Formats: sequence, structure tokens, C-alpha cells
Amino acid sequence: MAGHSKWATTKRHKAAVDAKRGKIFSAIAKDITISAREGGGDPEFNPRLRLFVNKAKAANMPNDNIERAIKKGTGELPGVEYFQLAYEGYGPGAVGIIVEVTTDNKNRAASEVRSTFSKHGGNLAAPGAVQHSFNRQGQFLISADKATEDRLMEIGLEAGAEDILNNKDHFEIRCAMTDFDTVSSALEKAKIEPDNAELAYIPTVLTPVQDKDTAQKLLRLLDALDDLEDVQNLYDNSEIDESLAARE
Repeated sequence: MAGHSKWATTKRHKAAVDAKRGKIFSAIAKDITISAREGGGDPEFNPRLRLFVNKAKAANMPNDNIERAIKKGTGELPGVEYFQLAYEGYGPGAVGIIVEVTTDNKNRAASEVRSTFSKHGGNLAAPGAVQHSFNRQGQFLISADKATEDRLMEIGLEAGAEDILNNKDHFEIRCAMTDFDTVSSALEKAKIEPDNAELAYIPTVLTPVQDKDTAQKLLRLLDALDDLEDVQNLYDNSEIDESLAARE
């Protein structure tokens, strides 16, 4: 298994939603603001915005917060300018890591990400050094209790999905970036709400992590990066056995 899979991250976020509610609301609000800025403030005509509004509601984000984030994106309310950046680096065991941030301060974000890598036995890499081991694709994660594999195959393939993976406790739909909104709309029409949906970096090459010490160090680095206020998403190409990934 990938020791720090997006599915594992999604489940952990749900379990820790109360402890991290402030960061979760902040991250979703940034997504809403950017989506509204790029595609307009009406969720009916902006599939990406609709996706994040639904995500906000699922996280019990107050409606006032949602409306305020939309209006900041459309310019109806003053707001900060957000920058979306991706940093690449290596963690313990030479595992490739991509860190996506949304920030109003590029210098602060770069400094925090660099410092976190350094403190936990990793290092930042030059742009492009890690991305060649990943494909950029639309990714939808859906709990197995929400739909059958046959139903998702029918919906996904008709909407342009490239692959539907059965991971026992959840399904994963992958599609080209250009088909993300179409697949999202098809799932919404079928009343199937993904547990997570995003334009993700999918690893094409996995890096085995074969000892517990390295696995623990890697997971501590990933947790520390995930805790940074500006970090929206994390991707890595580790392959860690569950017994090594277990917390002490």
C-alpha cells in the first residue's frame, strides 16, 4: 500500500475534523474563492465551485463563510490575492513528494515548506525533479458503501473516465484533467458524493520503504507538512507496508 495515500489522508481528516476545523475551513474557503474568481460565483453554472460548496457543507462550514468566500472571488467583497504553487522535494527513503499550497504570501509559504522538509530529514528539489514520477489527473475517491463497481463503471466511462479502481473499502475514478468537471457533474446527477475529488498527482513509479525507522520518519514529515496552514494537498510515491506505517 502507499503509506500516505489520499484515501488514508481523507479518512484521517474526517476523524480529526474537530481538531483541525479551522484549517479545513480555511482550505475550503480558498478553493471556493479561487473557483469563483475563475468561473463565476453561481454554483449552478460553475461545476468546480459547486463541488467545493458541497465539500464545505459536508464539513459543516457555516453558510455565511461560504457566501463570503464566493463574494471575495467575484470581487463583491475585498479579499487577499491567493497564489497556487507546487513545491517538489524528497523525504526519508528518497520518496518523492509534491506539496500544493494556496497562499497570500509566497515567501512565507516557501520558508515554511523548506524548513519542514529540513527538520524532518528531507529536502526541497528543483522544479520538475519529482513531477516526472507522477501523472496529473482528475481523481475521485468514493466509499464502497456509496455505490457498486458496476454502477461507477457505467457512470464514469460514459462521462469520459479513464479508469475505475476497486480498492475494497473505496473506489477510485481517474480521468483526464479536461474531463474532471464532466465526471463530477455525472456523479452529482447520480447522487453519488465523492469523499474526495481533486486534480491530483498520481504516482507512476512507487518508491519502496522497507524499514520501520524510515517509514516513521517519512510519515512524521508528511504529517508536519499537512499541518502547515497554506498546504492544500500532499502527494508522495511511497510504497509502505501497513505494519511499517503503524504508529508507535
